[in-house]
Amino acid sequence: MTAKPKPKPSLARFSVSLPADLLDELDDMVTTRRFPSRSHAIAEMARVQLIEHARELGTKSVAGTISLVYDYRKRNLQRKLADIQHQNYLMVVTSMHVHLEDHHYLEVLLVQGPARELRRLADTLAGCKGVKHARLNLTAAAMPPLL
Repeated sequence: MTAKPKPKPSLARFSVSLPADLLDELDDMVTTRRFPSRSHAIAEMARVQLIEHARELGTKSVAGTISLVYDYRKRNLQRKLADIQHQNYLMVVTSMHVHLEDHHYLEVLLVQGPARELRRLADTLAGCKGVKHARLNLTAAAMPPLL
C-alpha cells in the first residue's frame, strides 16, 4: 500500500531579511497602494517578476493584452492589422476597438500563448506603418482551454 502524497499548503510562510531603508520603502508602498499587508505587496511583486521570467524564457503559455493606437485613415492599415490577427488566430482570442480623437482608434487584443510568440506578434503589429503606439501586457497565468 502506497502512502498518499501530502497536499501542498495553500499558504506558505517564509522569512525575508531586508535592509532597514528598503523595508521603510516597502512600508511606504504598502500604505500608498493600500495593500492589506506586506505579504500582499511582496506576493504582487513576486507575480510581476514571474511574468518577467516567463517573458524571458518565452515558453510558458500566458494571457495578456496588446493595446494599439493607430490612425484609421492610413491606407490598408486596418486590413493589414486584421490579416496579421487572422494569421495568428490561435493566439488572438478576441479584439475590440474604440474611436479616439483626431482620426485614431484604440484597439485591444486579448491574447494567449507562449510569451515569446506574443512578443513577436506585438512587435509585428507595432511595425505596421500608421501604428502610433503598441504595448504588450502579460499576466502570470494562461486562460483555461477554450475547447
